[in-house]
Amino acid sequence: MTASPSPRKGTPVTEASPTPIVGAGATAALLVVLFGSFMDLLDATIVTVAAPAVAQDLGAGDAQIQWTIAAYTLTLGAGLITGGRLGDQYGRKRLFMIGLAGFMVTSALCALAVDPGMLIGMRAGQGLTAGILVPQVFGIIRASFAPAERAKAFGAYGAVQGLASVAGPLLGGLLVDINLFGLGWRTIFWINVPVSVLALVIGAKVLPESRSASTARLDLMGALLAAAGILLLLLPIIQTETWGRTWAGYVLLAAGTGLLAIFLVHERRLVGKEPVFDPALLRIRAFAVGLGASVLFFGGIGSYFLTLSVYLQEGTGRTAWETGLVILPYALGSIITSGLGVALAARAGRTLLIIGSLTIAASQLVLWFIVKDGDDPGYWLLALALFVGGLGLGLAAPILVNVVLAGVPGRNAGAAGGVLSTVNQVGGAVGIAVLGTIFFASVTGSATGAPALPDYSHAFGIVLVVSAALYLITALVMLALPKAAIEHAE
Repeated sequence: MTASPSPRKGTPVTEASPTPIVGAGATAALLVVLFGSFMDLLDATIVTVAAPAVAQDLGAGDAQIQWTIAAYTLTLGAGLITGGRLGDQYGRKRLFMIGLAGFMVTSALCALAVDPGMLIGMRAGQGLTAGILVPQVFGIIRASFAPAERAKAFGAYGAVQGLASVAGPLLGGLLVDINLFGLGWRTIFWINVPVSVLALVIGAKVLPESRSASTARLDLMGALLAAAGILLLLLPIIQTETWGRTWAGYVLLAAGTGLLAIFLVHERRLVGKEPVFDPALLRIRAFAVGLGASVLFFGGIGSYFLTLSVYLQEGTGRTAWETGLVILPYALGSIITSGLGVALAARAGRTLLIIGSLTIAASQLVLWFIVKDGDDPGYWLLALALFVGGLGLGLAAPILVNVVLAGVPGRNAGAAGGVLSTVNQVGGAVGIAVLGTIFFASVTGSATGAPALPDYSHAFGIVLVVSAALYLITALVMLALPKAAIEHAE
């Protein structure tokens, strides 16, 4: 039995955890949870490269393609905190297995989708089950591994993140191009099924059970209010091209804003439960600034890769595999600098965040200069610009949450960290909604008939300029963050 501080009150919360596992059992348990984590990270990137093939096969419109990606990140974000609390209360192994089984089923249903609506719905379900699964990875490692093994386990998790960032675009492109069994893009979802079955069988035998002895109840109403409010805000933004600027869209925006206001009132009045979001956190300057920085920083990533993939495939005529090869240098660049960023975060975290954001902005301006003439710039120029962007991402993304938490009192760190992780996902969905809509509206606004490479270059150039400006603003916002990250944060 160990004690850890309650994130809201600072009082001890008893942790009902098993005897730390070691040896072969620890290795097997770690492999199982890393498999689950790998699939989540893979599915966050693999669909981007396959998006044009999905659109062509299912007859999906631009807004539906945006929803296919945004639905996953939005429901993942909505499920993260709730999933973590469910694991604490009912058992982390149990929730991991439930989440993994749900992820397997929804992946199969994504592969069986007969129309865009079904795919979007199943992608939302996939994200929600991932939101149940992912928090258990950290919970199981923290509760079940001895301190020395725990450090190695989190190191392995970091390596898996890097591997998934490389594997996502490459595997997505490969599976689409080889058209295995004539299934095309559907194989990017089918591949999750046998891996999940294997992980479930082994996990049932080797994963230890653990839970928190906290009696705080789950704030399900808060989670539903937050998710519904954000959904209502995103809906008219993504559907702008389809619906136009109508009174119904403004009504939805007003309704979403109202629901989020009700959410804040509900959280402020909550008694006897762990809130999804404690409004008192907004009085902590580092946290309030960190929320803004996180939304801006992660808001540009998902939309960047979606619009880049469409530009490369629909504009320059590259295959999905060739698109994955173009994106590969970005992943390699982030892997190179992520280790450096983590190593130096405790001394120069804020500086690294600012340098990383400015580097991403510079890479996007370079890429804009390369594509603005409307010609295919060739592999090496694209690869160079993307590699520089990856260097910036690796410096900033892995340490942003820990830098923000350095300015948050220890008793609030758990709650603040959970909210920031959720905001990262929500920011990605918002970015896809806004920048994706700008891109597709610019492409379809061409007066030349069917869009050609110059039209895609023009639309992608607009996204790059807007995104670069956002990263410049992000760097300015980051000046108000703490100077260094907290050490040994999980």
